[in-house]
Amino acid sequence: MTPALSVLDLVPVRTDQSTGDALAASRRLAQVADGLGLTRYWVAEHHNMPGVAATNPPVLIAMLAAATSRIRVGSGGVMLPNHAPFVVAEQFALLEAAYPGRIDLGIGRAPGTDPLTRYVLRGGAGSTEEDPVARFAEYVDEVRLLLEPDGVEAQLGSRRHALRATPAARSVPTTWLLGSSDYSARLAADRGLPYVFAHHFAGKGTAEALELYRTTYRPSAEHPEPRTFLTVNAVVAPTYAEAERLALPNQQAMLALMHGADLFPQRLLEDAELIGIPEEQRSLAAAMLRRWVVGDPSAAAAQVRELAAMYGVDEVMVHPVGGATEGTPRDASPVREETLRLLASALAN
Repeated sequence: MTPALSVLDLVPVRTDQSTGDALAASRRLAQVADGLGLTRYWVAEHHNMPGVAATNPPVLIAMLAAATSRIRVGSGGVMLPNHAPFVVAEQFALLEAAYPGRIDLGIGRAPGTDPLTRYVLRGGAGSTEEDPVARFAEYVDEVRLLLEPDGVEAQLGSRRHALRATPAARSVPTTWLLGSSDYSARLAADRGLPYVFAHHFAGKGTAEALELYRTTYRPSAEHPEPRTFLTVNAVVAPTYAEAERLALPNQQAMLALMHGADLFPQRLLEDAELIGIPEEQRSLAAAMLRRWVVGDPSAAAAQVRELAAMYGVDEVMVHPVGGATEGTPRDASPVREETLRLLASALAN
């Protein structure tokens, strides 16, 4: 079986790039994915990180959908506790109206940032009574209801008022729940929603989460069957040695994140090689690489097919993480583009 191929993008910022450069590189990457006939292109939500420009999924989706013609564009995901449900519904109702049939609303429960930024994002909310995470299921239901063309009615004082995310919706975006634990798997199954486990960074628990989701799934009118796909980090190059080399800058960034070290923009490959990986972290770095799709086109395509069969999915979303070398145009990420081209070609053969 050849699974459909999709893309996850965190809009990485390299040491030689401005935010504008990183956005331009992601726009080009989305256009490559669109031209290759890939299924969807999702952007993440992370805040206050020196190496990640994906801070606002709706703004990014509008930019990427405008720059492409057919690929579905969505959030992977909107971290719903950071936002008022009505605002999220308004944003995605407008996106769906502008690009009907092309918008995915992926919703997550994690903060996607550090405690201070989370506090600021939530306007100081954080007590047990106010904590938006505790109301996540309620917020998911609110967003879905508000996205319906007829909206909802709300009581304010003695009067009832109509509340719509947009005046004259003709369609709604597809809502997905995202997670790295069994919480979202249970909630998605209960609500009859598509679900994605964050395999690309969790690395374990994927099979258990998907089994829980599938076995407890309650069919909905929109989704009579459970629906899911797999996410995985990927670097594809003409040889394994080159792919492994190109993975180094992202390995270093992930190791820093895992060890609570200071975060930094993504290093150029030559700078990353000068620093290397400390001896005490090499076994962890090697284990990390084994969970990624890294290799030449034929081997990478075989890995993708194997992963799809292992987890029973018909779509794999790759997060292209290859680094850049000195002299790379600042508004491009050729290694990430080449990962998509090589992998798509190998899967087609």
